[in-house]
Amino acid sequence: MFSWVKDSRGSDTETMYQTVTDGLHSLYTRKLQPLEETYLFHDFHSPALEPADFQSKPMVLLVGQYSTGKTTFIRYLLEQDFPGMRIGPEPTTDGFIAVMYGENEGVVPGNALVVDPKKPFRKLNAFGNSFLNRFICSQMPNQVLQSISIIDTPGILSGEKQRISRGYDFAEVLRWFGERVDRIILLFDAHKLDISDEFSEAIKAFRGQDDKIRVVLNKADQVDTQQLMRVYGALMWSLGKVINTPEVVRVFLGSFWAKPLQNTENRRLFEAESQDLFRDIQSLPRNAALRKLNDLIKRARLAKVHAYIISYLKKEMPTLFGREKKKEELIMRLPEIYSFLQREHHISPGDFPNVTKMQEMLQHYDFNKFPSLKMKLIESVDKMLASKIAVLMAMIREEESKQPPAMVSGGAFEGSQDGPFGRGYGEGISAGADAEDWIVSRDKHRYDEIFYTLMPVNGKITGVNAKKEMMNSRLPNTVLGKIWKLADCDHDGMLDDEEFALAQHLIKVKLEGYELPNELPDHLVPPASQCQTSECELNTNLQ
Repeated sequence: MFSWVKDSRGSDTETMYQTVTDGLHSLYTRKLQPLEETYLFHDFHSPALEPADFQSKPMVLLVGQYSTGKTTFIRYLLEQDFPGMRIGPEPTTDGFIAVMYGENEGVVPGNALVVDPKKPFRKLNAFGNSFLNRFICSQMPNQVLQSISIIDTPGILSGEKQRISRGYDFAEVLRWFGERVDRIILLFDAHKLDISDEFSEAIKAFRGQDDKIRVVLNKADQVDTQQLMRVYGALMWSLGKVINTPEVVRVFLGSFWAKPLQNTENRRLFEAESQDLFRDIQSLPRNAALRKLNDLIKRARLAKVHAYIISYLKKEMPTLFGREKKKEELIMRLPEIYSFLQREHHISPGDFPNVTKMQEMLQHYDFNKFPSLKMKLIESVDKMLASKIAVLMAMIREEESKQPPAMVSGGAFEGSQDGPFGRGYGEGISAGADAEDWIVSRDKHRYDEIFYTLMPVNGKITGVNAKKEMMNSRLPNTVLGKIWKLADCDHDGMLDDEEFALAQHLIKVKLEGYELPNELPDHLVPPASQCQTSECELNTNLQ
């Protein structure tokens, strides 16, 4: 656990980091921030990071059109109302609400929020009063919020009118949040699959954050199975036009509110999907440090590319005459400049900023005032990426091994895995766990009929004869081999009638789509094997 701090002579001396968070903040302020400030990175791309950005809890950003259930989704996770909450079929949430943990329940207005150094929102001050008047922090003592914070956003409508009347750049605010949150959840309604112009711009604002995006198709219980298949296909088609990635976005289906399902034929699917989504959200605290490290690396790569672009434009400018004409020419040639810099510095095309947006922003700057290329700053960032980051990676693993971060708990996460309503309880391999009889015995009469056709000798059949019957299931040999090991309780290479019945039961479980255990659960151990085990333990105790 080391940090690198320059002494008065300019050499790197190693001192101890207390935490990964301290290391990230130190590397940013000493290595990356000087490069950003020199080449106006904060004006073109993203404001400077502050200590609160490194120390904040994982954040989840909810984005979607109006009445898709964003606020209800938060209410569902917390299992209680939060200050400032409004729910209705009409567009109700008209601003951004940061739902965070606080000992006392209450609301902090935006203007007060952006001057609080303990909150990671200070740089939102740049979006002005029009935004800050529609931004609040809702604080409450809730167990879920001890691990994560949730950002609710205004419902998106279609049409040009709403976009103009906001009074602030909605897409830029979303981009700011997208760079800092750990998870971006796009919510869709089963009856609202159209992606409006503003929603499309909002999704495009998350360019470069594709790994954070998850999609929730809410209110999926309001359609039957056939309609759900069509809705799912239409949603994937719509997303494919907006999210330009070859990978398929992860879509979670369900009905995320505490009310009865309108259509129960997909209940098992919805339960499995909700548990998958819960696990994804619960893992955020464990992956928070790694996410911040990853974001710092992405930011460093973009800052390097930006420095190359700015310094190249400076180098190409004339000293005295024809400055404006040359500036216009360079802006027009920016795609060619990107290609040249890719070849010159061996940079991936994906590291470059959006060329159209860059061209628009460059119109407002005097290229002659841009700084020239300073290789020391570039080399400092390269050194950080090559060696310092690797040490922080090792620190993350070390911290996790010493004190694993607590998973998100409380609210809807509490008790969802335990008890009779936990996922998979009483199904598959767990069936019969709380029954008094051996569950295999319920179908044993059918299995016995097959068993006695396989010519048992001294009450047992050989592996060759058992294999012929088990192969009828058409399961792969690897699966059948695992079933054999589980069923052959006495490990004698043969199966008696109970062991054969157990093998058939395990085949049935696998064919129904459930996973097999690595070890046979106690409730599936054949009665004869249980008796033998009890006798062995008794003899051991007597000795």
